[in-house]
Amino acid sequence: MKIVLLESLGISQELLDSYVKPLKEKGYEFAAYERNDDPAVQIEEAKDADILIIANMPLKAEVINACPNLKYIDVAFTGVDHVALDAAKAKGIKVSNASGYSTVAVAELTIAMMLDLLRRVPQVDAACRAGGTKAGLVGNELEGKTVALVGTGHIGHRVAELVHAFGAKVIAYNGFSHKADTELIKYLPMKEMMEQADIVSLHCPVTDKSKGLINKETLSYMKPTAFLINEARGPVVVSQDLADALNSGKIAGAGIDVFENEPPLDTNHPLLHAKNTIVTPHVAFATAESMAKRAVIVFDNIDAYLAGNQKNVIL
Repeated sequence: MKIVLLESLGISQELLDSYVKPLKEKGYEFAAYERNDDPAVQIEEAKDADILIIANMPLKAEVINACPNLKYIDVAFTGVDHVALDAAKAKGIKVSNASGYSTVAVAELTIAMMLDLLRRVPQVDAACRAGGTKAGLVGNELEGKTVALVGTGHIGHRVAELVHAFGAKVIAYNGFSHKADTELIKYLPMKEMMEQADIVSLHCPVTDKSKGLINKETLSYMKPTAFLINEARGPVVVSQDLADALNSGKIAGAGIDVFENEPPLDTNHPLLHAKNTIVTPHVAFATAESMAKRAVIVFDNIDAYLAGNQKNVIL
């Protein structure tokens, strides 16, 4: 049986070798490659694989269909919208993800973006470097604010805990499921939630319900003093609508880590030129600690699959 890693897991070669060694001792072949998004290259590298490991590189149907031995795809990522799941399902290929590895990393960057936006850190940094002062740049505190969450899975719930510790009130969108209110989170319809929010933070996967959810209409419900943060998936937001809302002053600012496509982005992307916007190139999940956690989950997934006890089941 052959296991193929199609892109780096962000860990040292020494650590990778420590995970691979037991597999090789059991007779499994292992091959690792640098990331290449060309399907033709992927097919050549993966054609003999029984198990594929990827992170967030696109894995198209043509690649899956060109791997006759493929039985299991181990996705070293939380979201799996970059994998052609229909093709995998049609061939009876099992799929797992690495749920939970980036909960702390994403939640902490979410808080960082909230604080940077509230305290106007990019603006005061620029003013200081230009020999200026804080004049006209006095910010606000997170304490006492209302934070609205769109998505209250592991990451969203951790964000709720953190903002609550700062003294913020937490509300959330009730349109994905029928979760009951808790002492920490109160669930509301979209319009009511957006109207109350000082900060809206997105933490949901891309589904038929969430794609394009943040658009001209839903943005119009927000306060002109409110901020939007997206560390979920790019397609949840209509980028041009958000850029228009930012540039017209309909909302106060945004922190954006994800886009319709993976960076590098077209330098003309509207959110790269929108007012009061912090942009990062999909880094929320990426810390040294989260990469180490991810590797544990990825190889534990393989061990469990080989033992007939699949974990973190997507398919």
